[in-house]
Amino acid sequence: MMNSIVRPDYSGQGLVNLVQSIATACGSTDARYPELAALPAAVLGEARHIVLLVIDGLGQRILERHPACPNLQRHAITSISSVFPSTTASAITTFMSGLAPAQHALTGWHIYLEEIERTLAILPLTPRGGPPLAAPETLAARLFTQPTLFEQLDRESWVVTPRSIAGSPFNAWHSRGATSLAYDSLGEMFAQIACLLRDAKAPRYIYAYTSDLDRDAHRYGTDSAQAQQTLASLDRGCGELWRDAQGSDSWLLVTADHGFIDSPPPRVVSLDDHPQLAALLCRPLCGERRAAYGYVAPENRAAFAAYVSEHLAHCVDLRLSCDLINAGWFGPPPYHPRLRARVGDYTLVMKDDWTIKDRLPGEKQHRMLGVHGGVSGDEMVVPLIAVRA
Repeated sequence: MMNSIVRPDYSGQGLVNLVQSIATACGSTDARYPELAALPAAVLGEARHIVLLVIDGLGQRILERHPACPNLQRHAITSISSVFPSTTASAITTFMSGLAPAQHALTGWHIYLEEIERTLAILPLTPRGGPPLAAPETLAARLFTQPTLFEQLDRESWVVTPRSIAGSPFNAWHSRGATSLAYDSLGEMFAQIACLLRDAKAPRYIYAYTSDLDRDAHRYGTDSAQAQQTLASLDRGCGELWRDAQGSDSWLLVTADHGFIDSPPPRVVSLDDHPQLAALLCRPLCGERRAAYGYVAPENRAAFAAYVSEHLAHCVDLRLSCDLINAGWFGPPPYHPRLRARVGDYTLVMKDDWTIKDRLPGEKQHRMLGVHGGVSGDEMVVPLIAVRA
């Protein structure tokens, strides 16, 4: 059995509150959310520069249990909650826009977008089924309507990201207002951050992102040798950066977009084994393997709920998506006008270490041992590490 459910926190102890503290400290006047209780803007504003490094997948549990990260463990000041769903598409958009999912409406890896009548993997902007998109780069302005965080700040901003995603339409759009730097290795990332601090002539906000730990946890598992080796490299790099940054008058912050659990193959529900349920869906599942959105015609909803109750109650907590919106899982109002359309009629919140998936004809199988997107503590709770240099 997994640990208890953790609801996303938008009231003072979550990712969105951390970003609000940073934004206010950097001159933004848009105070939509409470600041982070553990690190308010007044404290962050005492430093000339602020660096935020997001280590994709670094959950609190991973940080606490592995000896490979003594530097990160030593400087952890609190734990905070991810957004819902606890996944990169939703949380990274929060970091780069300053908005909760209720406002930015990027609600998972796969999103049905009624404005183009297609389901896309939202980060690469690739379609799920159907012909390929002619020019995905032209979609950004149509699909992403919110301003970026960097456009709201009154200081010089930088975005440091892997070269593989630095020029993507998603990243380019959400980096507006900042200068982007691409890197090819963790060593190069840390060197770029150190250089930006050393050469700064005016206050800077530096946002950096690494996906290496997330990659290894997905492929090999959260406790794998590969994940621990990557974590050790990140820890060494952070320690060296903190030493290099001494005297720079900076806050150096490290956190994550989400944590992880492991879900072995026997705990995967495939809709290939439940054709009756699949037949009741208007379109393939959207969202995440740990929090999937089901689109069901009104006349089929009773049958859909009855099937889940009879056959999948051991692994699925079936929720009306509108109830999750109203309960604040995606964040407080006001809501993005497309939010309801992007979370379907039902959300299949997976219990324990279960996942759910479907597969379209010709679609490549993606096997993942490490997963996220759900509401277990291991997925929802991430650390906040802070060093004053």
